[in-house]
Amino acid sequence: MTYLLKDRRSAGRLLASYLTEYTNSAGVLVLALPRGGVPIAFEIAQRLHLPLDLCLVRKLGVPERKELAFGAIGQNGVRVINESVVEDLHLSEAMMERVAKEEMIELERRDRLYRGERPFPDVTGKTIILVDDGIATGATIKAAILTLKAENPAAIIIAVPVAPPEVCDQLEKLVDRVICLHKPYELRSISLWYEDFSQTSDEEVQTLLASVDSSLISV
Repeated sequence: MTYLLKDRRSAGRLLASYLTEYTNSAGVLVLALPRGGVPIAFEIAQRLHLPLDLCLVRKLGVPERKELAFGAIGQNGVRVINESVVEDLHLSEAMMERVAKEEMIELERRDRLYRGERPFPDVTGKTIILVDDGIATGATIKAAILTLKAENPAAIIIAVPVAPPEVCDQLEKLVDRVICLHKPYELRSISLWYEDFSQTSDEEVQTLLASVDSSLISV
């Protein structure tokens, strides 16, 4: 198989080449969806000299089929449900609520681990470049979009290496711009489009955030 993407860092460099108009722009903030989106967002932020931070959301995976999302949650009580998955699999309210509670615990853990005492960045009136390592159903990125829209940004731009065309079409109706390097009609799994799709660790996230130029840390 010929992989379209070498790894997350190289994908970030490719995406940055489509975003050069935002280089050194005041009022533009790069936000990554941890963990996989962080190496990509790091490359974008470094190359464009933009501040970098995190937008914490959690996928709600179907038990025994964790890669299949029936929804996602974000901070500030945001929840997105993929109704077609719920109906097709006849998922119960009790099961969905149990998964949501478990994922909220993990979201809060990551918030403490990655951000510490630093609050969620002020996105009001700013242009947000929202980054992930790929989009399958769109539930997770939609939760991130809703989380951000509650804070009234000036614009939201999604930058991802790979996503199905129908999902990109849906997202274009929700945000101001979608940049996607590859739009396969049969995605199957995001990992199949990378030569190296090693799991991004908590330690890598912390290291990348710590290594960002101090002048580019969001406030």
